Amino acid sequence: MGPSGSGKSVVGAVLAERLGLRFIDADDLHPDENVAKMAAGTPLEDADRMPWLDIVAKALASEPDGVVVACSALARRYRDRILAGAPDAVFAELRVSPEELARRMSTRQHFMPPALLASQLQALEHLDDDEPGVVVDNDRAPHDVAGDISAALAARCAD
Repeated sequence: MGPSGSGKSVVGAVLAERLGLRFIDADDLHPDENVAKMAAGTPLEDADRMPWLDIVAKALASEPDGVVVACSALARRYRDRILAGAPDAVFAELRVSPEELARRMSTRQHFMPPALLASQLQALEHLDDDEPGVVVDNDRAPHDVAGDISAALAARCAD
């Protein structure tokens, strides 16, 4: 989880490979209307996000052996919505500085324009201690970050 440009897709794919799980990019689950809205530079509202989050939760719950899903899940209420449909979900928040997010967004082809970064950061509620998950800085190579996530999740499960 994290804002656009935080590396969810790249790190998620590496993590899925490391864990031997399927990878799903939640961007691919957005209805066409959401993609068009974001591509036009209009931030999504909760009315746009909630049905999409239900689809994300269904994708998570449909994989009994686990799946890695790259999903922004920016706010606690969004993560709660996912957990309502997929109660065993565990989040990994990728932390990246706003300056680095802006740099990354300006160097890639994606339907989410850099102009929406401010709205993403405004909506961002960092993972709370009482939520199922871990926080990892994404300031290194994707394989290193995926390794940190694996180790942090293993440590959390051992507690």
